[in-house]
Amino acid sequence: MLFRRLYRPLCIHARAYLQSREEAEEVVQSVFMVFWEKRNQLDIESSLTSYLYRSVRNHALNVIKHETVKRKHSGYVINHTSEESHDHDTIETSELEHKIATALETLPEQCRLVFTMSRYKEMKYAEIAAELGISVKTVENHMGKALRLMREQLKDYLPIILVIMKGFL
Repeated sequence: MLFRRLYRPLCIHARAYLQSREEAEEVVQSVFMVFWEKRNQLDIESSLTSYLYRSVRNHALNVIKHETVKRKHSGYVINHTSEESHDHDTIETSELEHKIATALETLPEQCRLVFTMSRYKEMKYAEIAAELGISVKTVENHMGKALRLMREQLKDYLPIILVIMKGFL
C-alpha cells in the first residue's frame, strides 16, 4: 500500500535531482528495497513519508556524486594517458584492482561492508551507522581496522597506487 501510494510522487521527487526517469525509478526502488530489508531495525522519529523523501533525496545525491567522480576520472584518464604507456598502465591497474579485490575479500564481513559503503558508495560514517543500526564509533573502528588490514596486504603495491593517484592529488 505504501509503495503504491508513494512510488510515483517519490519518482517525481528523484527526477528533480537526476537526469533520467530510469535513474529516478532505480533510486526509488532502491530506497524501498533498503527500507524493506531494514524495516525491523529502523527507528524512524519523523513521519514515514518524510523519511522516504529524505532517503530518496540522499540516494539521488549519492548517485550524482558517484557520476561526477566517474566523469572526473574518465577525463583524467583520457587527458593524461599516452598510447605507449596505456597497455602497461592497464596491466598494472588490472593487477592492482585484483589485489584490492582479494584484500577486500579477506576482511571480516562487517569491516568489508563498512569499507565498501564508505569508499565505493561514498557514504558518510553517520549514514553508514544509521543504515546498519550501529554507532558512528563502531563504524570508525571498523574503518580503522579495514584500512590497517588493507594497508598491510597492499604494502607491496604502494608505489603503483601513488603513481596512479598522482594525478588526483
